[in-house]
Amino acid sequence: MLPRLAQLSKLLALEPDDPFLLYSTALEHAKAGDHARAVEFFDRCLAADPAYCYAYFHKAVSLKAADRAGEARDTLTAGIRAAQAAGDAKALGELSGMLESL
Repeated sequence: MLPRLAQLSKLLALEPDDPFLLYSTALEHAKAGDHARAVEFFDRCLAADPAYCYAYFHKAVSLKAADRAGEARDTLTAGIRAAQAAGDAKALGELSGMLESL
């Protein structure tokens, strides 16, 4: 296990529903090329905090990398709704831009 993932794993043992830790763990798995595992952690992050807009974006990136473009589109659509509800214009723009590029 990569050192950063090992550290995050220890922290998650103490706070298993912390959205930031789940998001960070997902990003580390994505960086390592393990997109299936990254998606699992992005899903856990979004279950803990459905308004965590950038988790939708990066989940879609991992889904696209895993040749799951349809699921990536669905994820981006859900993220757009979350960004609109949160009033997060920056996330909305990035999610919408990625959706248009798929």
